[in-house]
Amino acid sequence: MNSLKISGLNFDILWKDKNKNLIFIEEKVKNISADIIVLPEMFPTGFCMDAAEIADRNEETLHWMKGLASSKKSAVCGSGSVFENGNFYNRFYFVKPDGTFEYYDKRHLFSYSGEDTVYSPGKEKVIVSYKGWRILLQVCYDLRFPVFARNNGDYDAILYVANWPETRIDAWKTLLKARAIENQCYVFGLNRIGTDGNNLNYPASSYCFFADGSVVSTVENNIVSTEFDAEKLKAFREKFQFLNDRDSFEIKD
Repeated sequence: MNSLKISGLNFDILWKDKNKNLIFIEEKVKNISADIIVLPEMFPTGFCMDAAEIADRNEETLHWMKGLASSKKSAVCGSGSVFENGNFYNRFYFVKPDGTFEYYDKRHLFSYSGEDTVYSPGKEKVIVSYKGWRILLQVCYDLRFPVFARNNGDYDAILYVANWPETRIDAWKTLLKARAIENQCYVFGLNRIGTDGNNLNYPASSYCFFADGSVVSTVENNIVSTEFDAEKLKAFREKFQFLNDRDSFEIKD
């Protein structure tokens, strides 16, 4: 397992304007060189409950992500609204440069905004393998539910993509840090910026935390960058073997 370079794009998502958002992303990532490019939750449209209007019905966003991953020779990941088999999902795609992909459907739907009345929850915990790293995929509100994200010795990092507003931003940063410490892993949390169609504001608030709770990311021109260091993580886990003392449990739907 080698080091892994991650770059996330902070941007002000245009409300329900898929084409302009995708064009903007293509321009912004032209000069990014990374193993993984991370995009925010619902990056094509913003966090919108008008699913019947905005949802992909023919994997449009997935096809676009495959093209970007191929051209950049990087994995590309982020979530969007998807219609499938009569249901809407907030789907987090992880697309590799060769066109193969995995996805995670957001489990914890944000009832405060009515997301649970529009979208259907995912059931499965999804861990992708990429360049020797085991990476857990999570979306926004999932951050508040540590049991589902508990590290059972089966992953090395978590990617959280979000639309997490300013009014609750302290919780976002605090919980990202907590997930890194309790799970002894890297946690990369990418939030959007700007103002959405509901007049909610989103400050610059994307970070990567190491397993000791320290911030290990930098931000320049709205690009959040970090490098996962395999040897550093291995040494930390060997010195502090807290995961060996974790509780056993079973999640029942």
